[in-house]
Amino acid sequence: MHKDIQHDAQALAELAGKTMWDRDPASQALGMKLSEIRPGYALMTMPVRRDMLNGHQTCHGGYIFMLADSAFAFACNSHNHNTVGAGCTIDYVAPGREGEMLVAEAVEQTLSGKTGVYDVKVSNQDGRLIALFRGKSHRVSGLVAEVAA
Repeated sequence: MHKDIQHDAQALAELAGKTMWDRDPASQALGMKLSEIRPGYALMTMPVRRDMLNGHQTCHGGYIFMLADSAFAFACNSHNHNTVGAGCTIDYVAPGREGEMLVAEAVEQTLSGKTGVYDVKVSNQDGRLIALFRGKSHRVSGLVAEVAA
């Protein structure tokens, strides 16, 4: 049975996620994994390695930001329209520690026209809150993955 991917939002999100992942060496280099994707949603993980620690021996905030930003990117591109970040903020609430697995859950809050707002919650593997990130997206021209008509 042929699946009409253009009208199957979940299949389209998965295709967009795979396409983006294959073109994302930055996230891959940090050991991130895309655990789940669906329309307006992405779940990513990243292990905190020794080379990610700052002078306080906790995960450098830039790495936490990068995980949150990657989850945001996958969530806002999950509709298969090329979408970029227009702005974001992050609040760090607890340190990440070496050996922990950080989990970033990005959830679309609103999508209207070319603009979206996404919240990303970063926690450790035990659910301890590490950071809260809010990203604003802007849709640009083109598709993430080409699909047959």
